[in-house]
Amino acid sequence: MAGHSGTKRVIYAALAGNLAIALTKFAAALFTGSSAMLSEGVHSLVDTGNGALLLYGMRRAARPPDRTHPLGHGRELYFWSFIVALLVFALGAGISFYEGVIHIMAPEPVIDARVNYIVLGLSFLFEGSSWLVALKAFREQKRKLGWFEAVRLSKDPSAYTVLFEDSAALLGLIVAFAGILASELLAIPELDGVGSIGIAIILGATAIFLARESKGLLLGEPASPEMQRKVLGIAEQDPAVQRANGILSVHIGPEEIVAGLSIEFEDHLTAPEIEACIERLEARLNKEMPEIARLFVKPQAAGIWELRRKAIAETSGEG
Repeated sequence: MAGHSGTKRVIYAALAGNLAIALTKFAAALFTGSSAMLSEGVHSLVDTGNGALLLYGMRRAARPPDRTHPLGHGRELYFWSFIVALLVFALGAGISFYEGVIHIMAPEPVIDARVNYIVLGLSFLFEGSSWLVALKAFREQKRKLGWFEAVRLSKDPSAYTVLFEDSAALLGLIVAFAGILASELLAIPELDGVGSIGIAIILGATAIFLARESKGLLLGEPASPEMQRKVLGIAEQDPAVQRANGILSVHIGPEEIVAGLSIEFEDHLTAPEIEACIERLEARLNKEMPEIARLFVKPQAAGIWELRRKAIAETSGEG
C-alpha cells in the first residue's frame, strides 16, 4: 500500500487541524452560547474521528492474505469509508439538526459574537489550508478526468473523502458565520439555529454522496476499461493464445484487482503447454501490472463467452 503515503499525509494534516479547531469551537460555543458554533464544533470533532477511522481502515487493508481471507483484506478500507459516511450523517448532520431545532424553539441571544467571528475566521484559514493539501493530492490522481467523473471512477475512497469533508467544513463555516451575523444584526436569535440546520443539510448531502460511492466499492466494481484492454492485449500477445475472449474483474482494494480471463488456446496445445502459457501470463502481469493481485484463467471457446456476456448484460438491463 505504498501508494497511500501521499493520502496518509493529507489525512494526518486534516486530523491534527480538525482536532485543534474542534476544541476551539467548543470553547467559543460555551462562552457565547451560539448554536451554530456548537454544531461546527461537533462537525470538526466528527471529521477528526473520521480521519482516525480512515487511517485505521488503511492499516487493516494493508494486511496480507491469510487462511480466512485468501484474497486479502483490501475491502476493509471500503467498509470503514462507509462507516465514515454513516458517522457524518448520524453524528454530524443529526446533532446539528437537533441543536438547530432546539435553538429555534428556545432561542437565546449570542453573547459577544466577536469571539465567534474570530474563531470562524481562524477555522476557515486552517480548514482552507487542509483543503488545499487535499485538493492538490486529488488533482494529481484525477489527471485529465472531470472532478465528479474522477470520484465516480476512483477505487480509493480515502483519496476524495478528506477533500469532500474539508469542502463541507468550509461551506459549514460560511453558513455558521451567516447565521450568527444575521441573528446579531436583525436581533432574531432563531437565525442562529437556522444556521445549524443549514450545516446539517450540508453534512447530510455530503454523507449521502460518500455512502453511495462506498456502497459501490463494497459491492464490487470492475477495473477500468483501459486496464482491462491492457490485460487482454498482453494475453493475446502470447503465441499459445488464439484469442482472449474477455475479462471479468473486481477491485478488492484500491490497488488490488482479481481478474478472470476467458482464453481460447491454440487447438494443438497439450495440457502442459497450456499450463506453461498461464505461468507466462502470470509472470508478465505480475511484472507489468502488479495491481492484478489474483489471476484466474478459464479455457473457453469464444462463442460460449459471448453467450455468457450477453446473459450478464441482459440481467443488468433488467435490474
